[in-house]
Amino acid sequence: MTPDEFRRHGHEVVEWIADYFETIRDRPVLPPVQPGDLTAQLPAHGPEEPEPMDRILADFRERIVPANTHWNHPAFHAWFSISGTPPAVLAEALAAALNVNGMLWKSSPACTELEQLTLHWLGEWLGLPPDWFGLIYDTASTAGVHALACARHRADPASRQHGNAGRHYTVYCSELAHSFIEKSAMTVGFGLDAVRRVPVDSAFRLRPDALSALIAADRATGRTPACIVATIGTTAVASVDPLPAIAEIAAREKLWLHVDAAYAGAAAVSEKYRHHLAGAAAADSFAVNPHKWLLTPTDLCAFYTRDPAALRGAFSLVPEYLRTDDGSAVNLMDYGFQLGRRFRALKLWFVMRSYGRRGVAAIIEGHCDMAADFASRLLADGRFEIAAPVEFSLVCFRFRGSDEENRALLEAINATGRAFLSHAVVDGRYVLRMAIGNWQTSREDMTKLAAMVTNLAPGAC
Repeated sequence: MTPDEFRRHGHEVVEWIADYFETIRDRPVLPPVQPGDLTAQLPAHGPEEPEPMDRILADFRERIVPANTHWNHPAFHAWFSISGTPPAVLAEALAAALNVNGMLWKSSPACTELEQLTLHWLGEWLGLPPDWFGLIYDTASTAGVHALACARHRADPASRQHGNAGRHYTVYCSELAHSFIEKSAMTVGFGLDAVRRVPVDSAFRLRPDALSALIAADRATGRTPACIVATIGTTAVASVDPLPAIAEIAAREKLWLHVDAAYAGAAAVSEKYRHHLAGAAAADSFAVNPHKWLLTPTDLCAFYTRDPAALRGAFSLVPEYLRTDDGSAVNLMDYGFQLGRRFRALKLWFVMRSYGRRGVAAIIEGHCDMAADFASRLLADGRFEIAAPVEFSLVCFRFRGSDEENRALLEAINATGRAFLSHAVVDGRYVLRMAIGNWQTSREDMTKLAAMVTNLAPGAC
């Protein structure tokens, strides 16, 4: 591709993206396709000869996009809505052009130092301790693996040499915490049996008394409690575990405390919601996903720790061919299992500069206000109930009927193509989840969604 051809096709791509953002509401959120439909439209074998970019872009527009679930749609409300904004999309293109590997400071000084600086800025926005060490992983699941590895290293620094060495470690989390905790336990060799799911209270928050009892029981049987994972914004209902009380237990028991704030931690950018992070300063590690609610395209998880020596101790391994300096620089490869690192910080830096803290806070506050209004509209209808406290931009609700009726309602909503919601089981009942997180979602969108839900529910006029 010549420079002139690149310019022509590059302009075409940017025009398409701009049109996509402008007309995205005209597209169905969920594609009307079945498994295998796209595969059947594409060649079974890769081309032997080069194909023109015009044809490749045409197939993208005509075949790939119609088979895509539009996560960047203002009416995407499933799981946790994520948002890729125009400034960050531009940054992604620039990062791809630079194509750096930020494994060492020398391999990309800009990648290393911008990552450190940007996460310092973000930590300030969230009210985190200024001396915490921050770096970027891909997702909160990867952050969880590193937190558990740090917990093991603290319990037994020699574990990097001999592994678990017969120890039976245990990890504690809310019964509503994310499944990455089990996967992390599997990955570091603790095993699924190591995870203790702690009962929750009436507001779906981890019960400190039950946590203390489980730790005591494990110690009595010779197990080695290693880590507590507290959640700020559980996946099912966005509940907030009582961090101050959990931190006291972690300190007393000398356990690593990891705070999973993947979704709701972003709310602390707004001073209105910063109280939800009370007690976080006592944590050993903390993770928040800017790719969820901080306007940054997936993937980007910001991981912080007040004990970077534990992280480095668990993972640092420097072969001769990677020795490049006198040790004065930060080499990010020393703080995780991965060697290759994308220039993820660039897109977050673009977002933070483009919106500013107040701009991001205003969007988050607007999303929370829209969620509260949506819940109020459903309650006013009388046929619905709110299944969990609305703390942030997630509303868990259900039709006052059977689980089968609620499943049918969710299927009817999603079948319209005008919105995409997900579900959870809360207190043994099937509930619908509506999450707001897209930069383009408006109050008008939510008014239309509330009307759609009430019109499709049984007993509608």
